[in-house]
Amino acid sequence: MQTDQPIRVLLVDDHSLFRSGIRSLLQRHAEFLVVGEAADGVEGIKRAQQLKPDVVLLDLNMPGISGVETLQLMKQDCPDTAIIMLTVSEESQDLALAMRSGARGYLIKNIETDYLLRAIRRAAAGETVVAEALTGKLVAQLHGGAQNAPPPSDIDKLTPREKGILDCLARGESNKLIARKLDLAESTVKIHVQNVLKKLKLSSRVQAAVYAVEQRMTNEAADRAN
Repeated sequence: MQTDQPIRVLLVDDHSLFRSGIRSLLQRHAEFLVVGEAADGVEGIKRAQQLKPDVVLLDLNMPGISGVETLQLMKQDCPDTAIIMLTVSEESQDLALAMRSGARGYLIKNIETDYLLRAIRRAAAGETVVAEALTGKLVAQLHGGAQNAPPPSDIDKLTPREKGILDCLARGESNKLIARKLDLAESTVKIHVQNVLKKLKLSSRVQAAVYAVEQRMTNEAADRAN
């Protein structure tokens, strides 16, 4: 996406009044362009295929197919589109499933207007947009509930420094905090994070946090079995 072009947004939510409010908000800012709306997942998938938006704001709970199912199908057809779940659910299970399924972000509908606008900008730029409090919930949910973690295959591709970065991501730490903790330049941390994501075939730092916690749980389970 060129920076001099507006961010093209698709709204997918079964509440027409909510869609109308978001549309009105975005229309007040020239940097955003609402290219379409959909009232359910099936319609949303079709509109995403037709319009190829930069960002999709997607509700979690809708009639017919769920928001997560919609997300998974959209990612197949529109892998470059940033999909942000915009929902009332603060359940850690919903958050974890959405991020595992490829969401670029997970936001709660009662967020402040300015925060939403910043989140759309960041998602369009390739960043993950999940509040720190929700990242903490994600990690806690994985510690307490996940049973079938993936095999520790790709993690051996990481250098010791990259493994340290991955541990920091598992704690939901920002690049700035990681840089301060490891005495590195923030730009260097950003490069390390990109390398970690590339080697692990992941698309976001939140997915990396999920992976790291699951690997840790796998190793703990193996230690208990021995």
